[in-house]
Amino acid sequence: AEMVSRIYSNFRGVDFRGEEINLTRSPDALNVYKDYKATESIRTRPGTALYKSLTEAVYGIFFYKGSMLVHSGNKLYKVTGGTAEVLHEGLKESVSNAFVFEDIWYFKDGKHYLQYDGETISDVVGYVPTTINARKPMGGGSKYEEVNMLSDYRKNSFVADGGSFDFFLDAFNIDTDFVPEVTYNDVLVDKSEYTVDYAEGKITFNTYAPDAPLTDGQDNVVIKFKKAVVNENGEKKYHKCILECTLLQVFDNRVFFSGNEEFPNFVWHCSLNDPSYVSDYDYYKEGTDDAKVKGMVAGNNALWVFREPSDANTTVFYHTPTLDEEYGKIYPSSHSSVTTGCVGKAINFNDDIVFFSERGMEGISGDITTEQVVAHRSSMVDRKMTAEESYKDMVLEEWNGYLMVFIGNKVYLADSRAMLTFENHMEYEWFYWDIGQKVLCTKVKDGVLYLGTENGVYTLTDYKGNVESYWTTPKDKFKYPHRLKTTNKRGCVAEATGDISVYAKLEDTGFELIGTYENVTDYFVSRIKRKKFKDIQLKFYSPTRFSLETVTLEAFIGGYIKR
Repeated sequence: AEMVSRIYSNFRGVDFRGEEINLTRSPDALNVYKDYKATESIRTRPGTALYKSLTEAVYGIFFYKGSMLVHSGNKLYKVTGGTAEVLHEGLKESVSNAFVFEDIWYFKDGKHYLQYDGETISDVVGYVPTTINARKPMGGGSKYEEVNMLSDYRKNSFVADGGSFDFFLDAFNIDTDFVPEVTYNDVLVDKSEYTVDYAEGKITFNTYAPDAPLTDGQDNVVIKFKKAVVNENGEKKYHKCILECTLLQVFDNRVFFSGNEEFPNFVWHCSLNDPSYVSDYDYYKEGTDDAKVKGMVAGNNALWVFREPSDANTTVFYHTPTLDEEYGKIYPSSHSSVTTGCVGKAINFNDDIVFFSERGMEGISGDITTEQVVAHRSSMVDRKMTAEESYKDMVLEEWNGYLMVFIGNKVYLADSRAMLTFENHMEYEWFYWDIGQKVLCTKVKDGVLYLGTENGVYTLTDYKGNVESYWTTPKDKFKYPHRLKTTNKRGCVAEATGDISVYAKLEDTGFELIGTYENVTDYFVSRIKRKKFKDIQLKFYSPTRFSLETVTLEAFIGGYIKR
Protein backbone atom coordinates (compact mmCIF):
# COMPACT_ATOMS: atom_id res chain seq x y z
CA ALA A 1 0.00 0.00 0.00
CA GLU A 2 1.04 3.59 -0.55
CA MET A 3 2.51 5.27 2.50
CA VAL A 4 2.27 8.99 3.33
CA SER A 5 4.78 10.55 5.71
CA ARG A 6 3.82 13.61 7.74
CA ILE A 7 6.34 15.93 9.38
CA TYR A 8 4.70 18.45 11.66
CA SER A 9 7.22 21.27 12.15
CA ASN A 10 7.78 25.02 11.86
CA PHE A 11 4.79 25.52 14.15
CA ARG A 12 3.19 28.89 13.55
CA GLY A 13 0.47 29.43 16.15
CA VAL A 14 -3.19 28.71 16.83
CA ASP A 15 -6.10 28.79 14.41
CA PHE A 16 -9.43 28.78 16.22
CA ARG A 17 -11.51 28.86 13.03
CA GLY A 18 -11.88 25.07 12.98
CA GLU A 19 -10.03 21.75 13.09
CA GLU A 20 -9.26 21.30 9.39
CA ILE A 21 -6.53 23.89 9.07
CA ASN A 22 -2.90 24.24 8.02
CA LEU A 23 -0.72 21.54 9.59
CA THR A 24 1.67 24.12 11.07
CA ARG A 25 -1.09 25.57 13.26
CA SER A 26 -3.15 24.17 16.09
CA PRO A 27 -6.95 24.23 16.52
CA ASP A 28 -6.42 23.90 20.28
CA ALA A 29 -3.25 24.88 22.12
CA LEU A 30 -2.66 26.31 25.57
CA ASN A 31 0.22 28.11 27.28
CA VAL A 32 2.81 27.63 24.54
CA TYR A 33 4.72 30.17 22.47
CA LYS A 34 8.02 30.71 20.68
CA ASP A 35 10.90 32.05 22.73
CA TYR A 36 12.91 33.38 19.79
CA LYS A 37 15.89 34.21 21.98
CA ALA A 38 16.33 30.53 22.81
CA THR A 39 14.77 28.33 20.11
CA GLU A 40 12.42 28.19 17.13
CA SER A 41 10.46 25.39 18.79
CA ILE A 42 7.22 25.97 20.63
CA ARG A 43 7.58 25.67 24.38
CA THR A 44 5.69 26.16 27.62
CA ARG A 45 5.29 29.79 28.62
CA PRO A 46 7.05 31.24 31.70
CA GLY A 47 5.18 31.02 34.97
CA THR A 48 4.28 33.95 37.21
CA ALA A 49 6.37 34.77 40.27
CA LEU A 50 5.09 36.96 43.11
CA TYR A 51 7.05 40.22 43.22
CA LYS A 52 5.08 42.14 45.85
CA SER A 53 2.01 41.01 47.77
CA LEU A 54 -0.63 43.70 48.36
CA THR A 55 -4.01 43.56 50.06
CA GLU A 56 -5.86 45.54 47.37
CA ALA A 57 -6.11 45.41 43.59
CA VAL A 58 -3.23 46.86 41.58
CA TYR A 59 -4.34 49.47 39.03
CA GLY A 60 -0.99 50.79 37.87
CA ILE A 61 2.70 49.82 37.84
CA PHE A 62 5.32 52.45 37.03
CA PHE A 63 9.08 52.98 37.29
CA TYR A 64 10.78 56.27 38.09
CA LYS A 65 14.35 57.02 39.13
CA GLY A 66 15.11 53.40 39.94
CA SER A 67 12.00 52.84 42.07
CA MET A 68 8.76 51.00 41.42
CA LEU A 69 5.59 53.03 41.99
CA VAL A 70 2.42 50.99 42.46
CA HIS A 71 -1.18 52.21 42.46
CA SER A 72 -3.00 49.71 44.70
CA GLY A 73 -6.48 50.36 46.04
CA ASN A 74 -6.69 54.07 46.77
CA LYS A 75 -2.98 54.41 47.59
CA LEU A 76 0.21 55.06 45.68
CA TYR A 77 3.20 53.08 46.99
CA LYS A 78 6.92 53.38 46.47
CA VAL A 79 8.24 49.82 46.50
CA THR A 80 11.89 49.41 47.44
CA GLY A 81 13.15 45.90 48.04
CA GLY A 82 10.52 44.19 50.16
CA THR A 83 9.02 47.35 51.66
CA ALA A 84 6.19 49.54 50.38
CA GLU A 85 6.04 53.18 51.44
CA VAL A 86 2.74 55.08 51.02
CA LEU A 87 3.30 58.22 48.94
CA HIS A 88 -0.30 59.35 48.47
CA GLU A 89 -3.82 58.31 49.51
CA GLY A 90 -7.34 58.94 48.25
CA LEU A 91 -6.77 57.83 44.66
CA LYS A 92 -9.54 56.61 42.40
CA GLU A 93 -9.74 52.83 42.33
CA SER A 94 -9.47 52.37 38.58
CA VAL A 95 -6.74 51.78 36.02
CA SER A 96 -4.29 54.71 36.03
CA ASN A 97 -1.73 56.19 33.64
CA ALA A 98 1.54 58.07 34.01
CA PHE A 99 4.33 59.63 32.00
CA VAL A 100 7.69 61.31 32.61
CA PHE A 101 8.24 64.80 31.23
CA GLU A 102 11.53 66.65 31.74
CA ASP A 103 12.48 64.31 34.59
CA ILE A 104 9.18 64.85 36.48
CA TRP A 105 6.76 61.95 36.91
CA TYR A 106 3.09 62.77 36.22
CA PHE A 107 0.18 60.56 37.27
CA LYS A 108 -3.53 60.45 36.35
CA ASP A 109 -6.31 58.22 37.62
CA GLY A 110 -9.42 59.96 36.26
CA LYS A 111 -9.73 62.02 39.45
CA HIS A 112 -6.27 63.39 40.25
CA TYR A 113 -3.37 64.85 38.31
CA LEU A 114 -0.21 64.50 40.41
CA GLN A 115 3.47 65.24 39.96
CA TYR A 116 6.43 63.65 41.74
CA ASP A 117 10.12 64.57 41.63
CA GLY A 118 11.43 61.66 43.66
CA GLU A 119 10.99 63.41 47.00
CA THR A 120 7.73 65.40 46.99
CA ILE A 121 4.38 64.41 45.50
CA SER A 122 1.60 66.96 45.01
CA ASP A 123 -1.22 68.03 42.75
CA VAL A 124 0.03 69.53 39.53
CA VAL A 125 0.34 73.28 40.10
CA GLY A 126 -0.98 74.93 36.98
CA TYR A 127 1.09 77.55 35.21
CA VAL A 128 -0.31 81.07 35.77
CA PRO A 129 -0.76 82.68 32.34
CA THR A 130 -0.51 86.39 31.56
CA THR A 131 -3.76 86.73 29.67
CA ILE A 132 -3.11 90.31 28.56
CA ASN A 133 -0.13 92.68 28.39
CA ALA A 134 0.65 96.25 27.34
CA ARG A 135 -2.63 97.16 29.06
CA LYS A 136 -3.42 100.71 30.10
CA PRO A 137 -4.90 101.27 33.56
CA MET A 138 -8.36 101.86 32.06
CA GLY A 139 -8.22 98.82 29.75
CA GLY A 140 -7.11 97.73 26.33
CA GLY A 141 -3.81 95.95 25.72
CA SER A 142 -2.92 92.86 23.71
CA LYS A 143 -4.04 89.31 24.29
CA TYR A 144 -0.97 87.34 25.26
CA GLU A 145 -1.77 83.89 26.74
CA GLU A 146 -4.99 81.91 27.08
CA VAL A 147 -6.59 80.86 30.35
CA ASN A 148 -5.05 77.73 31.86
CA MET A 149 -7.65 75.05 32.53
CA LEU A 150 -5.42 73.70 35.32
CA SER A 151 -5.14 77.02 37.17
CA ASP A 152 -7.67 79.36 38.79
CA TYR A 153 -5.17 82.21 38.58
CA ARG A 154 -4.31 84.74 35.85
CA LYS A 155 -2.10 87.76 35.41
CA ASN A 156 -2.64 91.13 33.73
CA SER A 157 0.38 93.23 32.78
CA PHE A 158 -0.03 97.05 32.68
CA VAL A 159 1.84 100.11 31.49
CA ALA A 160 1.34 102.73 34.25
CA ASP A 161 0.87 106.39 33.23
CA GLY A 162 1.84 108.19 36.45
CA GLY A 163 -1.67 109.58 37.02
CA SER A 164 -4.04 106.62 37.26
CA PHE A 165 -4.89 105.12 40.65
CA ASP A 166 -7.37 102.58 39.25
CA PHE A 167 -6.28 99.52 37.26
CA PHE A 168 -9.05 97.51 35.58
CA LEU A 169 -8.55 93.78 35.04
CA ASP A 170 -9.78 91.89 31.98
CA ALA A 171 -12.39 89.98 34.07
CA PHE A 172 -15.34 90.95 36.27
CA ASN A 173 -16.54 89.18 39.43
CA ILE A 174 -13.15 87.82 40.34
CA ASP A 175 -12.96 85.33 43.21
CA THR A 176 -13.13 86.88 46.66
CA ASP A 177 -11.19 84.13 48.46
CA PHE A 178 -7.90 85.42 47.12
CA VAL A 179 -6.49 88.93 47.50
CA PRO A 180 -4.87 89.92 44.21
CA GLU A 181 -1.09 90.29 44.27
CA VAL A 182 0.36 93.46 42.75
CA THR A 183 3.93 93.82 41.53
CA TYR A 184 5.23 97.31 40.74
CA ASN A 185 8.64 97.62 39.09
CA ASP A 186 9.31 93.96 40.00
CA VAL A 187 8.63 94.61 43.70
CA LEU A 188 5.68 93.01 45.49
CA VAL A 189 3.38 95.75 46.80
CA ASP A 190 2.07 95.45 50.36
CA LYS A 191 -1.64 94.60 50.35
CA SER A 192 -2.37 97.56 52.65
CA GLU A 193 -1.41 99.96 49.85
CA TYR A 194 -4.34 99.10 47.57
CA THR A 195 -8.00 98.09 47.68
CA VAL A 196 -9.89 95.59 45.55
CA ASP A 197 -13.30 95.85 43.93
CA TYR A 198 -14.03 92.19 43.20
CA ALA A 199 -17.24 92.78 41.28
CA GLU A 200 -15.69 95.37 38.94
CA GLY A 201 -12.35 93.63 38.74
CA LYS A 202 -10.56 96.80 39.78
CA ILE A 203 -7.42 97.49 41.82
CA THR A 204 -7.08 100.98 43.36
CA PHE A 205 -3.83 102.34 44.77
CA ASN A 206 -4.64 104.22 48.00
CA THR A 207 -2.00 106.95 48.23
CA TYR A 208 -0.11 107.16 44.96
CA ALA A 209 -0.39 106.47 41.26
CA PRO A 210 2.37 104.22 39.83
CA ASP A 211 4.83 106.15 37.68
CA ALA A 212 5.17 105.56 33.98
CA PRO A 213 8.02 103.17 33.09
CA LEU A 214 11.47 104.56 32.35
CA THR A 215 11.36 102.72 29.02
CA ASP A 216 8.42 103.90 26.99
CA GLY A 217 5.76 101.19 26.57
CA GLN A 218 7.38 98.70 28.94
CA ASP A 219 5.00 96.98 31.36
CA ASN A 220 5.77 97.85 34.97
CA VAL A 221 2.62 96.78 36.91
CA VAL A 222 1.58 93.10 37.05
CA ILE A 223 -1.55 91.96 38.90
CA LYS A 224 -2.22 88.32 39.72
CA PHE A 225 -5.84 87.45 40.55
CA LYS A 226 -8.14 84.45 40.84
CA LYS A 227 -11.00 83.68 38.48
CA ALA A 228 -12.11 80.05 38.53
CA VAL A 229 -14.46 78.80 35.82
CA VAL A 230 -17.22 76.83 37.56
CA ASN A 231 -20.33 74.95 36.46
CA GLU A 232 -23.88 75.29 37.77
CA ASN A 233 -23.00 73.11 40.77
CA GLY A 234 -20.11 75.34 41.76
CA GLU A 235 -17.54 72.72 40.69
CA LYS A 236 -14.43 73.87 38.89
CA LYS A 237 -15.49 73.12 35.35
CA TYR A 238 -12.12 73.60 33.70
CA HIS A 239 -10.34 71.48 36.26
CA LYS A 240 -12.85 68.63 35.85
CA CYS A 241 -12.32 68.57 32.09
CA ILE A 242 -8.69 67.53 32.52
CA LEU A 243 -8.70 65.77 35.89
CA GLU A 244 -11.41 63.31 34.82
CA CYS A 245 -9.62 62.29 31.64
CA THR A 246 -8.46 58.68 31.66
CA LEU A 247 -6.52 58.51 28.36
CA LEU A 248 -3.03 59.98 27.88
CA GLN A 249 -0.72 60.16 24.89
CA VAL A 250 2.54 62.08 24.55
CA PHE A 251 2.95 63.40 21.00
CA ASP A 252 5.13 66.16 19.52
CA ASN A 253 6.39 67.23 22.99
CA ARG A 254 2.85 67.73 24.25
CA VAL A 255 0.52 65.59 26.32
CA PHE A 256 -2.93 64.85 24.90
CA PHE A 257 -5.85 64.08 27.24
CA SER A 258 -9.19 62.36 26.58
CA GLY A 259 -11.60 59.82 28.07
CA ASN A 260 -13.70 62.27 30.11
CA GLU A 261 -17.17 60.72 30.54
CA GLU A 262 -18.85 64.15 30.50
CA PHE A 263 -17.04 65.14 27.30
CA PRO A 264 -16.74 61.75 25.56
CA ASN A 265 -15.55 62.98 22.16
CA PHE A 266 -13.18 65.76 23.28
CA VAL A 267 -9.37 65.81 23.13
CA TRP A 268 -7.25 68.42 24.92
CA HIS A 269 -3.51 68.99 24.83
CA CYS A 270 -1.01 70.89 26.94
CA SER A 271 1.30 73.64 25.76
CA LEU A 272 4.71 72.89 24.32
CA ASN A 273 6.96 71.23 26.94
CA ASP A 274 4.61 72.17 29.81
CA PRO A 275 2.16 69.51 31.11
CA SER A 276 0.90 72.05 33.69
CA TYR A 277 -0.59 74.40 31.08
CA VAL A 278 -3.69 73.41 29.09
CA SER A 279 -5.13 76.37 27.23
CA ASP A 280 -8.90 76.62 27.07
CA TYR A 281 -8.45 77.00 23.31
CA ASP A 282 -6.39 73.84 22.86
CA TYR A 283 -9.13 71.26 22.41
CA TYR A 284 -10.70 69.37 19.54
CA LYS A 285 -14.10 67.79 19.16
CA GLU A 286 -13.95 64.48 17.32
CA GLY A 287 -17.12 64.12 15.27
CA THR A 288 -20.55 65.63 15.73
CA ASP A 289 -22.05 62.91 17.93
CA ASP A 290 -21.14 61.74 21.44
CA ALA A 291 -19.41 58.47 20.54
CA LYS A 292 -16.61 57.99 23.09
CA VAL A 293 -12.91 58.23 22.39
CA LYS A 294 -11.53 54.78 23.22
CA GLY A 295 -7.88 55.24 22.36
CA MET A 296 -5.16 57.65 21.21
CA VAL A 297 -2.05 56.43 19.40
CA ALA A 298 1.00 58.30 18.11
CA GLY A 299 2.41 56.98 14.83
CA ASN A 300 3.00 57.73 11.15
CA ASN A 301 3.69 61.40 12.02
CA ALA A 302 0.20 61.84 13.42
CA LEU A 303 -1.92 61.39 16.53
CA TRP A 304 -4.64 58.83 15.81
CA VAL A 305 -7.90 59.02 17.75
CA PHE A 306 -10.23 56.01 17.82
CA ARG A 307 -13.86 56.29 18.83
CA GLU A 308 -16.48 53.67 19.54
CA PRO A 309 -18.92 52.74 16.74
CA SER A 310 -20.87 55.76 15.55
CA ASP A 311 -24.16 56.10 13.69
CA ALA A 312 -22.49 58.80 11.64
CA ASN A 313 -19.66 56.38 10.68
CA THR A 314 -17.08 58.91 11.90
CA THR A 315 -14.88 56.82 14.15
CA VAL A 316 -11.19 57.30 13.31
CA PHE A 317 -9.56 60.74 13.26
CA TYR A 318 -5.97 61.91 12.98
CA HIS A 319 -4.14 65.10 13.96
CA THR A 320 -1.00 66.34 12.21
CA PRO A 321 1.14 69.28 13.43
CA THR A 322 0.35 72.43 11.45
CA LEU A 323 1.75 75.96 11.80
CA ASP A 324 -0.82 78.75 12.08
CA GLU A 325 0.13 82.45 11.77
CA GLU A 326 -2.05 83.45 14.73
CA TYR A 327 -1.98 80.44 17.07
CA GLY A 328 1.39 78.90 16.25
CA LYS A 329 1.45 75.10 16.10
CA ILE A 330 -2.00 73.54 16.04
CA TYR A 331 -3.33 70.01 15.49
CA PRO A 332 -6.45 70.17 13.33
CA SER A 333 -8.70 67.14 13.39
CA SER A 334 -9.15 65.20 10.15
CA HIS A 335 -11.59 62.36 9.61
CA SER A 336 -10.00 59.28 8.10
CA SER A 337 -11.72 57.04 5.57
CA VAL A 338 -12.01 54.25 8.19
CA THR A 339 -15.53 53.83 9.60
CA THR A 340 -14.97 50.76 11.81
CA GLY A 341 -15.39 51.67 15.49
CA CYS A 342 -13.13 50.77 18.41
CA VAL A 343 -14.68 48.93 21.37
CA GLY A 344 -11.47 47.87 23.13
CA LYS A 345 -8.08 49.55 23.10
CA ALA A 346 -5.60 50.87 20.53
CA ILE A 347 -1.80 50.78 20.37
CA ASN A 348 1.21 51.31 18.11
CA PHE A 349 2.58 47.79 17.74
CA ASN A 350 5.96 47.92 15.98
CA ASP A 351 4.77 50.86 13.83
CA ASP A 352 1.51 49.07 13.06
CA ILE A 353 -1.38 51.25 14.24
CA VAL A 354 -3.95 48.76 15.53
CA PHE A 355 -7.24 48.89 17.43
CA PHE A 356 -9.83 46.37 18.57
CA SER A 357 -13.28 46.44 17.00
CA GLU A 358 -16.24 44.18 17.63
CA ARG A 359 -14.71 41.78 15.09
CA GLY A 360 -11.18 41.65 16.53
CA MET A 361 -7.91 43.47 15.90
CA GLU A 362 -7.81 45.93 13.00
CA GLY A 363 -4.81 47.68 11.49
CA ILE A 364 -4.56 50.97 9.60
CA SER A 365 -3.07 50.47 6.15
CA GLY A 366 -1.89 53.63 4.42
CA ASP A 367 -0.59 56.86 5.94
CA ILE A 368 -1.97 60.35 6.29
CA THR A 369 -1.13 61.24 2.68
CA THR A 370 -3.20 58.37 1.24
CA GLU A 371 -6.62 56.91 1.71
CA GLN A 372 -6.61 54.85 4.90
CA VAL A 373 -7.93 51.30 4.70
CA VAL A 374 -8.67 49.04 7.65
CA ALA A 375 -7.04 45.60 7.44
CA HIS A 376 -7.92 42.78 9.80
CA ARG A 377 -5.14 41.32 11.95
CA SER A 378 -6.65 38.55 14.09
CA SER A 379 -8.66 36.09 11.96
CA MET A 380 -6.91 33.17 13.64
CA VAL A 381 -8.35 33.94 17.10
CA ASP A 382 -11.44 36.09 16.48
CA ARG A 383 -13.95 33.34 17.19
CA LYS A 384 -12.58 32.80 20.70
CA MET A 385 -11.22 36.25 21.58
CA THR A 386 -14.29 38.34 20.74
CA ALA A 387 -16.50 35.94 22.73
CA GLU A 388 -14.60 36.65 25.97
CA GLU A 389 -16.87 38.22 28.57
CA SER A 390 -14.41 41.04 29.36
CA TYR A 391 -13.32 41.60 25.76
CA LYS A 392 -13.96 45.36 25.90
CA ASP A 393 -11.93 45.72 29.13
CA MET A 394 -8.71 44.35 27.65
CA VAL A 395 -5.19 45.39 28.64
CA LEU A 396 -2.53 45.71 25.93
CA GLU A 397 1.21 45.31 26.39
CA GLU A 398 4.14 44.76 24.05
CA TRP A 399 6.67 42.19 25.26
CA ASN A 400 9.53 40.42 23.45
CA GLY A 401 8.04 41.06 20.02
CA TYR A 402 4.53 40.00 21.03
CA LEU A 403 1.44 42.15 21.44
CA MET A 404 -0.17 40.66 24.53
CA VAL A 405 -3.94 41.08 24.80
CA PHE A 406 -4.97 40.43 28.42
CA ILE A 407 -8.68 39.71 28.85
CA GLY A 408 -9.38 38.71 32.43
CA ASN A 409 -7.10 35.73 33.06
CA LYS A 410 -6.73 34.93 29.33
CA VAL A 411 -3.90 36.18 27.10
CA TYR A 412 -3.81 36.34 23.31
CA LEU A 413 -0.35 36.92 21.80
CA ALA A 414 0.14 38.43 18.34
CA ASP A 415 3.57 37.45 17.00
CA SER A 416 5.31 40.31 15.17
CA ARG A 417 7.93 37.90 13.79
CA ALA A 418 5.43 35.60 12.10
CA MET A 419 2.82 36.98 9.72
CA LEU A 420 0.70 35.44 7.00
CA THR A 421 -1.04 36.70 3.91
CA PHE A 422 -4.76 36.27 4.36
CA GLU A 423 -7.16 37.39 1.63
CA ASN A 424 -4.64 39.87 0.18
CA HIS A 425 -3.61 41.48 3.47
CA MET A 426 -1.12 40.72 6.23
CA GLU A 427 -2.18 39.21 9.55
CA TYR A 428 -0.37 38.02 12.67
CA GLU A 429 0.14 34.52 13.93
CA TRP A 430 -1.26 34.09 17.46
CA PHE A 431 -0.77 32.06 20.62
CA TYR A 432 -3.16 31.59 23.54
CA TRP A 433 -2.50 31.44 27.30
CA ASP A 434 -4.41 31.14 30.54
CA ILE A 435 -2.45 33.10 33.13
CA GLY A 436 -4.47 31.77 36.08
CA GLN A 437 -5.61 35.12 37.52
CA LYS A 438 -7.17 38.34 36.31
CA VAL A 439 -4.67 40.92 35.07
CA LEU A 440 -5.65 44.56 35.65
CA CYS A 441 -2.53 46.36 34.44
CA THR A 442 0.93 45.62 33.06
CA LYS A 443 4.36 47.15 32.66
CA VAL A 444 7.57 46.10 30.92
CA LYS A 445 10.90 47.20 32.40
CA ASP A 446 14.27 45.97 31.11
CA GLY A 447 12.57 43.11 29.31
CA VAL A 448 10.69 41.92 32.42
CA LEU A 449 6.90 41.83 32.25
CA TYR A 450 5.15 42.95 35.47
CA LEU A 451 1.50 42.04 36.04
CA GLY A 452 -0.88 43.91 38.33
CA THR A 453 -3.52 41.60 39.81
CA GLU A 454 -6.13 41.72 42.55
CA ASN A 455 -3.64 40.69 45.21
CA GLY A 456 -0.27 42.07 44.18
CA VAL A 457 2.41 42.43 41.52
CA TYR A 458 3.76 39.40 39.67
CA THR A 459 6.50 38.93 37.09
CA LEU A 460 6.52 36.55 34.14
CA THR A 461 9.93 35.13 35.02
CA ASP A 462 9.46 31.57 36.31
CA TYR A 463 11.01 29.24 33.72
CA LYS A 464 11.19 26.21 36.02
CA GLY A 465 7.86 26.02 37.82
CA ASN A 466 5.08 23.75 36.58
CA VAL A 467 2.69 25.17 33.98
CA GLU A 468 0.07 23.01 32.28
CA SER A 469 0.43 23.27 28.50
CA TYR A 470 -0.37 21.39 25.32
CA TRP A 471 -0.33 21.49 21.53
CA THR A 472 -2.90 19.74 19.32
CA THR A 473 -2.37 18.98 15.64
CA PRO A 474 -5.17 19.62 13.14
CA LYS A 475 -7.32 16.84 11.70
CA ASP A 476 -5.03 15.17 9.18
CA LYS A 477 -6.48 13.17 6.28
CA PHE A 478 -3.00 12.30 4.92
CA LYS A 479 -3.77 13.74 1.47
CA TYR A 480 -6.65 11.28 0.87
CA PRO A 481 -9.90 12.40 2.52
CA HIS A 482 -11.87 9.66 0.71
CA ARG A 483 -9.69 6.70 1.73
CA LEU A 484 -8.94 4.81 4.95
CA LYS A 485 -5.51 4.93 6.64
CA THR A 486 -3.51 2.82 9.05
CA THR A 487 -0.54 4.14 11.02
CA ASN A 488 2.90 2.64 10.58
CA LYS A 489 3.54 0.25 13.46
CA ARG A 490 6.98 1.80 13.95
CA GLY A 491 5.15 4.69 15.59
CA CYS A 492 5.51 8.42 15.85
CA VAL A 493 8.86 10.14 16.39
CA ALA A 494 8.89 13.51 18.15
CA GLU A 495 11.85 15.82 18.72
CA ALA A 496 11.09 17.36 22.06
CA THR A 497 12.20 18.00 25.64
CA GLY A 498 10.47 17.75 28.99
CA ASP A 499 7.65 15.60 30.38
CA ILE A 500 5.14 14.78 27.65
CA SER A 501 1.99 12.71 27.31
CA VAL A 502 0.80 11.85 23.81
CA TYR A 503 -2.89 11.42 22.95
CA ALA A 504 -4.55 10.42 19.67
CA LYS A 505 -8.05 11.12 18.41
CA LEU A 506 -9.84 9.65 15.43
CA GLU A 507 -12.88 11.12 13.75
CA ASP A 508 -15.34 9.11 15.88
CA THR A 509 -13.50 9.01 19.23
CA GLY A 510 -12.23 11.29 21.96
CA PHE A 511 -8.55 11.76 22.80
CA GLU A 512 -7.02 8.52 24.08
CA LEU A 513 -3.69 8.33 25.92
CA ILE A 514 -0.92 6.64 23.93
CA GLY A 515 1.92 7.01 26.41
CA THR A 516 3.73 9.28 28.85
CA TYR A 517 7.41 10.12 28.41
CA GLU A 518 9.39 11.76 31.19
CA ASN A 519 12.62 13.74 31.14
CA VAL A 520 12.88 13.72 27.37
CA THR A 521 16.07 15.50 26.27
CA ASP A 522 16.17 14.95 22.49
CA TYR A 523 13.44 12.76 21.02
CA PHE A 524 11.07 9.92 21.85
CA VAL A 525 9.06 7.30 19.92
CA SER A 526 5.36 6.87 20.60
CA ARG A 527 3.74 3.64 19.39
CA ILE A 528 0.55 4.96 17.85
CA LYS A 529 -1.46 2.02 16.46
CA ARG A 530 -4.65 3.12 14.73
CA LYS A 531 -6.38 1.33 11.86
CA LYS A 532 -8.89 2.25 9.18
CA PHE A 533 -9.38 5.85 10.16
CA LYS A 534 -10.52 8.81 8.08
CA ASP A 535 -8.50 11.45 9.94
CA ILE A 536 -6.35 11.64 13.05
CA GLN A 537 -5.26 14.27 15.56
CA LEU A 538 -2.37 14.19 18.03
CA LYS A 539 -2.13 16.03 21.32
CA PHE A 540 1.13 16.68 23.16
CA TYR A 541 0.44 17.54 26.79
CA SER A 542 2.64 18.37 29.77
CA PRO A 543 1.62 19.11 33.38
CA THR A 544 5.12 20.53 33.98
CA ARG A 545 7.01 21.98 30.99
CA PHE A 546 7.91 20.89 27.47
CA SER A 547 9.14 22.02 24.08
CA LEU A 548 8.26 20.53 20.70
CA GLU A 549 10.25 20.90 17.49
CA THR A 550 9.07 18.28 14.99
CA VAL A 551 6.72 15.29 14.88
CA THR A 552 6.90 12.57 12.23
CA LEU A 553 3.98 10.19 11.64
CA GLU A 554 3.51 7.72 8.77
CA ALA A 555 0.31 6.10 7.53
CA PHE A 556 -0.55 3.53 4.87
CA ILE A 557 -3.34 4.42 2.48
CA GLY A 558 -6.05 1.80 2.18
CA GLY A 559 -9.36 1.36 0.41
CA TYR A 560 -12.20 3.80 -0.14
CA ILE A 561 -14.34 4.93 2.77
CA LYS A 562 -17.75 3.21 2.82
CA ARG A 563 -20.86 4.25 4.66
